[in-house]
Amino acid sequence: MMKFIKIDENSRVPKYQQIIDSIIHNISLENLTMDQKIPSINMFSEEFYLSRDTVEKAYSILKERKIITSIRGKGFYISRTKLISKVNILFLVNKLSSYKLKTYNNFINSIGANSHTDLHIYHCDETLFLNLLEKNKGAYDYFIIMPHFKTEDLKHISLPDKVATALKKIPCERLIILDNVKYFTNKNIIQIYQDFENDIYNALNEGLEKIKKYKKIMLTYPEKAVYPYPRRILHGFRKFCIEHELDFEIIEEIYDDMILKKGDLFITIEEADLVNLVKQVREDEFKLGSEIGIISYNDTPLKELLGITVMSTDFKVMAQTAAEMILNKKKGKVKTPFNFIDRESL
Repeated sequence: MMKFIKIDENSRVPKYQQIIDSIIHNISLENLTMDQKIPSINMFSEEFYLSRDTVEKAYSILKERKIITSIRGKGFYISRTKLISKVNILFLVNKLSSYKLKTYNNFINSIGANSHTDLHIYHCDETLFLNLLEKNKGAYDYFIIMPHFKTEDLKHISLPDKVATALKKIPCERLIILDNVKYFTNKNIIQIYQDFENDIYNALNEGLEKIKKYKKIMLTYPEKAVYPYPRRILHGFRKFCIEHELDFEIIEEIYDDMILKKGDLFITIEEADLVNLVKQVREDEFKLGSEIGIISYNDTPLKELLGITVMSTDFKVMAQTAAEMILNKKKGKVKTPFNFIDRESL
């Protein structure tokens, strides 16, 4: 290993940081491999004429970042070989839906090859999230989090107290909050968000002329779901309907024996409800887009293919903005575009 390590006596970079950078660089080049033993602190300090404290500080940071590990009585070993650069990112999402996966993939493409990003799913579960954060808190340069949690009675909550406390322990310059940032006020945190209440309100207003031709609007909002949705969606929907004096109803799901009437407009959130609704519209021989209308929440390639009208956050822009702000070391709060896309189903 010693032949790969470079220490520049004339560099202004601290010697301990040069050790860290050199070890990470050689992992990226595959000169150092998983479980490979590395020199002891004493051996390292003697070889490069460095103080023991300097080497110990470097090893301590490498251990904290889980790049090396120590085994009592045996020494130090390489414990991570996924590192391909100095920038290592932990991406925590609440569920692996098509649009969350799209966000992740677009982020990977935008951040470039000079980084490594690990994806973990915490299923809106507070305990699982806290365990993942505690396990990995010292191993990454950046933490990207989509904060959506559920209570014991399966209601949506943006930021439980324990999660808020845990996030405060992450240096603000290393924290990126995506999607849901209502309760974050620190200007030094990167925040790229959608405004659930006003987004749906504004999108529905954009489609008002077509919406008004329907007699009644039904929003399918699951009150108790494995992955609950922000109630701000409900607030924006109600605000729109009341303001324009539209007849509306909020239902929990599209039932198998749904009563469909000409002039009904359905707004679906979950994919299963959309599939069930389209199936029943076809079976009952209604004309989609004239006799029965459908607007779906969050766009997917399949909805585009089927001609389903949608209102959706631009997850590609969300991901690209996050990558750009990290690369350019920008801070602050950015609102993601939310689009009403009119297709054949309205």
